[in-house]
Amino acid sequence: MQDFRPVHCGDEVSDDAVRRIYRGLLEKDLPKVEWTHGAHLCAGTMMVRTLGLQGAEATMPGAIRAYNEAVGGVNSDSEGYHHTITLFYLRVLNKFLEGRLASPVGALASAVLQAPIAARDYPLSYYTRDRLFSVEARKAWAPPDLQEI
Repeated sequence: MQDFRPVHCGDEVSDDAVRRIYRGLLEKDLPKVEWTHGAHLCAGTMMVRTLGLQGAEATMPGAIRAYNEAVGGVNSDSEGYHHTITLFYLRVLNKFLEGRLASPVGALASAVLQAPIAARDYPLSYYTRDRLFSVEARKAWAPPDLQEI
């Protein structure tokens, strides 16, 4: 059995690592310590590659909410699942991956993790802090208020 470690921005990841994160999210058995921002991006990459943007937008919200609850987290007005950030990253990932989807998923996820879009504060290029972190944006899609995606 391969020993896995948490994935972070800047990392290179294998196909197996991305598949493991994706499966662990869907099956709700990924160790909580491994559910990093980088892991979110890996799962989003796999989901967009596998299901397309529309399928990813339909699947990822429920998957994250269910995973959070399975590992003892909550989805509230102040923590847990954030709808706007999830859809924002899926849309950004979809644009980033255009024309590259035939590449191995590990190579795709590695490119994402090493790109500027992987920065945790990247959404703040598109949103004011007040809008992005509002309860309304956590619960439902809020379009960017600084620039379009």
